[in-house]
Amino acid sequence: MSLTDIRRNVLAGLTSSFALVPECIAFALVAQVNPLMGLYGAFIICTLTALLGGRPAMISGAAGSMAVVIVALVVQHGVQYLLATVVLSGLVMLLFGLLRLGKLVRMVPHPVMLGFVNGLAIVIALSQLEHFKTEDGHWLATAPLLVMAGLVALTMAVVYLLPRLTKAIPGALVAIVGVSVLVELLHLPTRTLADMATIAGNLPSFHWPSVPLDLATLKIIAPYAMLMAMVGLLETLLTFNLTDEITETRGQPNRECVALGLANVISGLFGGMGGCAMIGQTVINLSSGGRGRLSGVVSGIMILLFILFLSPLIERIPLAALAGVMFVVAQQTFAWGSLRVLGKVPLNDALVVIAVTIITVFTDLATAVLCGILIAALAFAWQHSREITCEVDDSIDGLRTYTPRGTLFFASTTHFQALFDPQNDPQQVDIDCGHLHLVDHSAIAALENLAGRYEKFGKTLQLRRLSPRCQRLLEKAGAAVAIA
Repeated sequence: MSLTDIRRNVLAGLTSSFALVPECIAFALVAQVNPLMGLYGAFIICTLTALLGGRPAMISGAAGSMAVVIVALVVQHGVQYLLATVVLSGLVMLLFGLLRLGKLVRMVPHPVMLGFVNGLAIVIALSQLEHFKTEDGHWLATAPLLVMAGLVALTMAVVYLLPRLTKAIPGALVAIVGVSVLVELLHLPTRTLADMATIAGNLPSFHWPSVPLDLATLKIIAPYAMLMAMVGLLETLLTFNLTDEITETRGQPNRECVALGLANVISGLFGGMGGCAMIGQTVINLSSGGRGRLSGVVSGIMILLFILFLSPLIERIPLAALAGVMFVVAQQTFAWGSLRVLGKVPLNDALVVIAVTIITVFTDLATAVLCGILIAALAFAWQHSREITCEVDDSIDGLRTYTPRGTLFFASTTHFQALFDPQNDPQQVDIDCGHLHLVDHSAIAALENLAGRYEKFGKTLQLRRLSPRCQRLLEKAGAAVAIA
């Protein structure tokens, strides 16, 4: 790595670390735990995934999607049960990666991916509006609101315009530092990180969760751990795909899952929250020039330095500067091209994009992605169920040969059965299966049912030219149908 690459990755890591702090504090407050738990989790997870993971330049930390999952657990059972849950969820992630299940992300259709990034972009933007409100949820008074809005606009202008002059220093870093200095020099009355929480603390220490090691504890934490693991893996693998697209490189998803699982286990054992990849901070890192593991390591180490030594300075950073950067991230994350193609792609794909976007905003990522995959799968099944065609050959006396083409599975069996006429067909009927693909048990049942219909009229049905795979499928099931 050249000196230029080192400088670029160090600056990118520094920039993304500034954006990590308020997010991790906010997510810790959502989960109703000490903000330091969010910062400890960010330090451990960000550093370890950067060092050991399969996707350099991706930033991980204490994520909001996982914080929402465990609110009820913390309220009902306390922080120690949360730490045990984080450890167990990490073990689930670790097992997921060791079983090489990361490739399952390929099952996520592209429209779901578009809906995912669009939904998270909207969530990122909406979450910044909380900085414009007081603790009781009301909007700031006119003067503070105008100051806040002006500083946000200034931050965004610097982020957008500086790259036109020079790309030597990330625009987001210059904007955060510049606006912070401006606020100090002019003594502008505006909210800072200190208004959220203090971030001063010590090194995280090893602490085994103080919970009974019995079946009762497992029954309490297992559902939350499984949900945390599912949400964390989904967000990580989808962010993984997005990073692959932006950098035009390929990472190792299974290795990333293993590293994420190990990081969560260690985070739980050292008093940190659980976490996963964070799309907003990843976009900041990538847009600032981060491409290697060094950027993620720097980002994680800086979080620890903020906690140990730099909290007096970091707590004076205006929330307006950080909100401005995140507004830019939301704009850059949103797939604006998806709006132009909505009218050009098939209707079911357009519906998936819109549905996943809306569900992500109003519920959570896991629900949105699963709904998107379900809608896409149903649309695929419906479309292919109508694509079975059939040719009929009566050239041989007393024999009719059907040549169906397509895929026979649960959704196409009814249409397949309607292609045949057992009552009026001759005594001998052959089905040429050279272009027919049998997929599931419904296909086997459909052929057995068809053979039974012909037998009812005293006629013979047999299958010819089955592929080896289809023949093995029928033989293994012991299908009651003749094969030539």
